Amino acid sequence: MDVNEKDSLPTEVLPVVIIGNGPSGICLSYLLSGYIPYLSPGATHPNPLLQGKLREQPHLSLLEQDLEYLCEGLEGRSSNPMAVLFDSLLLPDSDFGLDHASPLQWRYEPQRATPHLVLGKGLPGGAWHAMEGSMLTLSLANWMELPGLKLKDWVREKRRNVRNDRATPAEIASYYQHYVRQMGLEGNFACSTTVTSLERQPGSALWRVQGLQRGTGEELEGGCHDQVPFTVLARNVVLATGTHDIPARLGVEGEGLPFVCHSFWELEAAIARGELNQASEPVLVVGAGLTAADAVLAAHHLNTPVYHAFRRSVADPNLIFNQLPRLLYPEYHKIHQMMSQQQHQPGPAPGQPLPPASPPDSPGPSYSGYLSFPRHRVLAFRPDRKCELEGEGGRRTVLKVSMALVLIGAHPNLSFLPENGQSLGLNPEEPITCRRNPLEVNPYTYESVTESGLYALGPLVGENFVRFLKGGALAIASDLAKRQQVGEGGVALTRGVETLTESACMLSS
Repeated sequence: MDVNEKDSLPTEVLPVVIIGNGPSGICLSYLLSGYIPYLSPGATHPNPLLQGKLREQPHLSLLEQDLEYLCEGLEGRSSNPMAVLFDSLLLPDSDFGLDHASPLQWRYEPQRATPHLVLGKGLPGGAWHAMEGSMLTLSLANWMELPGLKLKDWVREKRRNVRNDRATPAEIASYYQHYVRQMGLEGNFACSTTVTSLERQPGSALWRVQGLQRGTGEELEGGCHDQVPFTVLARNVVLATGTHDIPARLGVEGEGLPFVCHSFWELEAAIARGELNQASEPVLVVGAGLTAADAVLAAHHLNTPVYHAFRRSVADPNLIFNQLPRLLYPEYHKIHQMMSQQQHQPGPAPGQPLPPASPPDSPGPSYSGYLSFPRHRVLAFRPDRKCELEGEGGRRTVLKVSMALVLIGAHPNLSFLPENGQSLGLNPEEPITCRRNPLEVNPYTYESVTESGLYALGPLVGENFVRFLKGGALAIASDLAKRQQVGEGGVALTRGVETLTESACMLSS
């Protein structure tokens, strides 16, 4: 969809604009497009408390029910009650490995649809299109799916062997793209758009969304496309941008040197250029998350030696590897074993060579080119490709490396908001981050506590797993539906989306 009629758009008001076209934005678009969840006749939920509540008003859709009441007494792996509720309804008792059928049925009621526009930088699916395509996702396939289309069945049509019920990021990205097309949501999506400003329209409660859309014509000099400005007015705006835009940095000396990288894809590029092999100096991987583990695995496949530095203890219960079942995630279990069994042992004096990465009598599987540095932090990177680490007790170690990968997370790009949206966080004095300082929202509506008509969901409110971000979509859709019923949602301008001209968001098969 083109969003390029900037002269006429400000006269139209859309009920909802969603910034971000990843799974969060897609799921919300599905709910706003008239797909309404009801309790199936005769269906039962394994939780008797929730089952009793659902039976009290079975004629009402889930969007019309008292969601806070339904959330009471539920427990799950998310701290957000709405995430636990919707997950429990879509995947009952999945934490126990059970495959109960969902008690929900979905009815398409187009008369209840809310006109909306979804803005995204690339194709529907968001950051999943940029992820490495061969490794398996952390979540089970059914945890990655969106309502109305079973991902596992879709994956089985694409390949015969479905290993451990997990899919690759490439398959997930293709699934989300297919989902938008299959559910007839394309008309709500404007791809190749970058939002540059979000602010209140002077003298009103409306939001003014401004940005640029990449043209679809011939490339300009330098391989770029023309950037067309657009402006949209909206009564409500939903932030669904995710947190993968800006890699987190250590903030140490030399971090800007050419051999210091901050994304997994830079490692892939070095591999593709043939710069890494078993004769290379070791790759230094900094971080103890799954992306860091993927980098270790990628280097391992090339027999490239690896130094692995991280600030936590291997036994720290908050370490993600200590929370993953061994049978489902054998590759990450192997990394955790290496982190524990192949630790750097400080030499007797500074300047002495490092001990062997894997002593001949070390127990369990080993990787001879790997050495971990638990409870170490990076002090500095040097132009001669040396890195200085500091361990417990202040002991310092200098490592010679071929490249360094700092993989310690990422921050959202909220540059279109004043002060990068910092005033919207739990702590307005700190930058917005997914784990430490997410956006502060009402837990049952996901509306900002400081800005009316502004909502957020997904990683921006602390939900990193697709399985749980769907609860935010339910909360927002329910709140908007109830406001519209009592006249607070404004007039649903059906011309709003149509005014944005014909589709230019091409969904490839």
